[in-house]
Amino acid sequence: MFCPFLENREEEKMINKLVAKIKETKAPIVVGLDPMLNYIPEHVQKKAFAEFGETLEGAAEAIWQFNKEIVDKTYDLIPAVKPQIAMYEQFGVPGIEAFKKTVDYCKSKDLVVIGDIKRGDIGSTSAAYAVGHLGSVKVGSKEYVPFDEDFATVNPYLGSDGVNPFIDVCKEHKKGLFILVKTSNPSSGEFQDQLIDGKPLYELVGEKVAQWGADCMGDEYSYIGAVVGATYPEMGKVLRKVMPKSYILVPGYGAQGGQGKDLVQGRRTGCDRKLIQRNHCGLQAGSLCKIRSREFRRCFQSCS
Repeated sequence: MFCPFLENREEEKMINKLVAKIKETKAPIVVGLDPMLNYIPEHVQKKAFAEFGETLEGAAEAIWQFNKEIVDKTYDLIPAVKPQIAMYEQFGVPGIEAFKKTVDYCKSKDLVVIGDIKRGDIGSTSAAYAVGHLGSVKVGSKEYVPFDEDFATVNPYLGSDGVNPFIDVCKEHKKGLFILVKTSNPSSGEFQDQLIDGKPLYELVGEKVAQWGADCMGDEYSYIGAVVGATYPEMGKVLRKVMPKSYILVPGYGAQGGQGKDLVQGRRTGCDRKLIQRNHCGLQAGSLCKIRSREFRRCFQSCS
């Protein structure tokens, strides 16, 4: 797994690049690269297994080849991708190597990469996560960039102790965060909807995101964004007002129940800060070419 040596690279704030890419493609969409073997076409698996056997290495090769094909078919239509690291970690070290290859390949295609890592810890552990995914690490007299995603998802429910180390690294390396505020899963309300002094917890978290973001501005928007599920459009309306300068990553479209009409409704109420996730699990054999002219253009540009 190659980790490039950190040189004096000219870096722009990644939120500015994301906004520019969304405007350029007219598609506020991120493709989720969440590999599951049962969604990978049989011919891709057979080729990988023929070379590496039915091993973790074979599984990782199949994932990498399928990811590469998806990126090759979509990179000129979309601004960003979001690999979910747990789907790679399940295949051990070979899976992590496939994750790194995927990140590097996407960046070579000038895509913004959102590392869906959902880290949540404190102190030196949080700092290590931040350095590993968004920053650089010193080894003797040299400095290396380990995973080098552009953004990362972060769980804020341990408080500022867990988020501030990420913010510090983002400031230094001009990267960004998407902080979990109101997630798309059905049981999210068990904690996130609990009222505290008359306000739901997710709204208080949104207020904290706005506070963190006020000190982390790009040209137009903060590089501290939020995750707000498409499955809760009414709550999303409130949170857009609470976080007026934050871009909002919107998972839950499609398989989890989020509908296009809810996304368009958000746009009509003045929101131009949505980044809608389309999971690649729905991009199975035979569909890769169809999405170029059909789904991306019809569904997502209606929200741009």
